Amino acid sequence: MTELLFSRTPNLHLTDEQTLRAQLRDYFITTFERYESLFETLASDEAFYTKAISLRHPLIFYYGHTATFFVNKLLLTRLIDERLDARLESIFAVGVDEMSWDDLDGAHYEWPSVAEVKAYRDRVRALVVDLIDNAPLTLPVDWHNPWWAIIMGIEHERIHLETSSVLIRQHKLSCVKSHPLWPVCTTSGSAPHNKLVDVPAGEVLLNKDKSDPYYGWDNEYGVHRADVAAFQASRFLVSNQEFLAFVEAEGYRTAEYWEEEGLAWREFSQATHPTFWLQREQGWYLRVMTEEISMPWDWPVEVNYHEAKAFCNWKKKTTGAAVRLPTEDEWYRLYDVSGVKAVGAEPVFANLHLDHFASSCPVNQFAHGNFFDVIGNVWQWTETPIYPLEGFDVHPIYDDFTTPTFDERHNLIKGGSWISCGNESLRSSRYAFRRHFFQHAGFRYVVGEEIGTVPGSHYETDKLLSEYAEFHYGDEYFSVPNFSKALVDLGMAAMIDKPRRKALDLGCASGRATFELARYFEAVTGVDFSARFIGQGVQLVNEGVLRYTLTDEGELVSYKSRSLAELDLQDVAPKVEFFQGDACNLKPQFTGYDFILAANLIDRLYNPAKFLRSVHERLQLGGVLMLASPYTWLEEHTPRADWVGGFKKDGESFTTLEGLTHLLGEHFTLITDPQEVPFVIRETKRKFQHTLSEVTLWERVK
Repeated sequence: MTELLFSRTPNLHLTDEQTLRAQLRDYFITTFERYESLFETLASDEAFYTKAISLRHPLIFYYGHTATFFVNKLLLTRLIDERLDARLESIFAVGVDEMSWDDLDGAHYEWPSVAEVKAYRDRVRALVVDLIDNAPLTLPVDWHNPWWAIIMGIEHERIHLETSSVLIRQHKLSCVKSHPLWPVCTTSGSAPHNKLVDVPAGEVLLNKDKSDPYYGWDNEYGVHRADVAAFQASRFLVSNQEFLAFVEAEGYRTAEYWEEEGLAWREFSQATHPTFWLQREQGWYLRVMTEEISMPWDWPVEVNYHEAKAFCNWKKKTTGAAVRLPTEDEWYRLYDVSGVKAVGAEPVFANLHLDHFASSCPVNQFAHGNFFDVIGNVWQWTETPIYPLEGFDVHPIYDDFTTPTFDERHNLIKGGSWISCGNESLRSSRYAFRRHFFQHAGFRYVVGEEIGTVPGSHYETDKLLSEYAEFHYGDEYFSVPNFSKALVDLGMAAMIDKPRRKALDLGCASGRATFELARYFEAVTGVDFSARFIGQGVQLVNEGVLRYTLTDEGELVSYKSRSLAELDLQDVAPKVEFFQGDACNLKPQFTGYDFILAANLIDRLYNPAKFLRSVHERLQLGGVLMLASPYTWLEEHTPRADWVGGFKKDGESFTTLEGLTHLLGEHFTLITDPQEVPFVIRETKRKFQHTLSEVTLWERVK
């Protein structure tokens, strides 16, 4: 029987080159052929060009898209150096996906014929097989290896195997036909009574790294740890029969069960029952991929997130229990306690990977510990919008696989369905869809604590804020040390044998120096005129991670993330607080400090003399004031009459250092000679600002 199983995602760390070539060849060919067999369920050529739903291209696009994907990615890795058909590779490049339910794609496309696309697919097949057989191969095949593009193309086609099967299921019945490679389960009966089962508290750990031997998409890599409180989960997925009670209770017509976004979808769609349910004179029927069958009440219901959430809200109101959908962490906890076995060489004990059916099956057919269908049958909606794990990075040849979904509008689905194959079937896989979209997806419900803060997925795209995020927390360029850290290290040399209770970082911007000072002081306050800047520091205190985009060239960007843990600053966050404030007009509360840092600030103040004449009021006697500035005096920031230096006075050059000495002299003494500290700000991938900032350290003596 194992010979008939659909090929598994391969171990890419095999040490024998010929064995790996043979496995990849088989993986590619079986995927390519199975994908083409899916389109053999279309009843005519016309069915390729009729849209199944308005939000997607017709199926002719997806028939060609997965083949052109291979060529486009192979070009990027230079495994090939020329196109097969530039016209088709342009037509089939990008799909119409992830739209709002009321968006319509009104564009007109001149699609090629089915025969032309099939001929193109044959050429791609020959090309990829030749590469697998003959291209130079360096082991292991990993994230950085050009052969990653080949595995990426295969796994990409397996994703579209599933999403295209959903479109075929949504197609007119007259446009499809049955096929022997796509058999429907014939078992059905009364649904079992669902009940809640205890899941003990425990830790969840995700830590896939780039040395993992199995292919992964970008969102899988990184680290995530969470302590999950005890909760209860439904033993079975919610069946058609269990969901029927919600339908018959007028759940679709009762607004209070629906979240705001879900209510808008329901009112637009006018849905009164699940989309794959059909009400006939003889009773309820279910649309499966290529036919309509009498309702299998013990199969899992298939709904979008909004419908699943409304069911939970209805159940919460009618039972009084805190019913909701599980989080991603709770699903992983369920996976870990249920003893699920990963897909291997034998048929998986789950309705997964096309090992059993081309449809759902009864919810009580595959037991996993105290539960059923922890994996397989249908995907399971979660409450968790997809977010990047700590250490997330995009792959250079597919930088927009996940990042467009980091918008808190795409919720994770877990566990896979009957058709989820390859990477989709792995524990580490993380797929997300817009909440109104349909897949082969259902749900189970849980009763547990209120959901805490969902990890953020927002990437800062404002160019200035992103540049400062990189300046403060990002990479070093041209061997120039991090400016904020260098300043703090220099300042602490002047604090030997001095109290280190409180420090103030004035003009803190994104806050790196604030955190660095917290290594040495009991409490540190960061103050900046810009709420947008201190928002980055606040985000790091609350979430521990900052995400932002960096301009590479033109409209092209790269995605970055930095965590406090990467900088060994996670333990000092509780000692840090941020406030918006004006350095020239600080609130009375900001006083009693042992150390004040004003980095690259004085030449940006509207009245620097006022600040300098009064700053001693904020500092303890014997405390240290650290000023750093490139002295870039500009009238757009400071009126010419208020410059501290950088002009002619009485016919002689009057420097900023002289101005500082004059303004601070009554209360401060200069501790050491001025020093120049360099810093680099990245503007684009090939354009940087390299600046010297003069640093002076002043002790309050009066």
